[in-house]
Amino acid sequence: QLQLVESGGGLVQPGGSLRLSCAASGFTVDRSAIGWFRQAPGKEREGVSCITSSGTKTNYADSVKGRFTISRDDAKNMVYLQMNSLKPEDTAVYYCASRRTSFSFCNPNVTWYDIWGQGTQVTVSS
Repeated sequence: QLQLVESGGGLVQPGGSLRLSCAASGFTVDRSAIGWFRQAPGKEREGVSCITSSGTKTNYADSVKGRFTISRDDAKNMVYLQMNSLKPEDTAVYYCASRRTSFSFCNPNVTWYDIWGQGTQVTVSS
């Protein structure tokens, strides 16, 4: 069964940090592009970051550049999102998603991915 499971969300104060984890099963992350997305109440799901199957290229939304870092551990079949300097506007449910591809490419478009996790809540509040 192809599956992604996110973890690591929680409540954090503004300026704080969290590391989200995305565990893959049934496939290997080094043969897939992996994206992180978020959806705040009343808003559309948006791309936050992605990493190519080669692991050599990453992309970030302008709103998180310099604060968030995506990384991958092939041995553990995991992808991470390190989030620093968190702001209240980062509050959302965060999802990881994957698409098997041999191309060194990843896309912030929601519709490009075909396997999704269940999401983990991140709340930034004092």
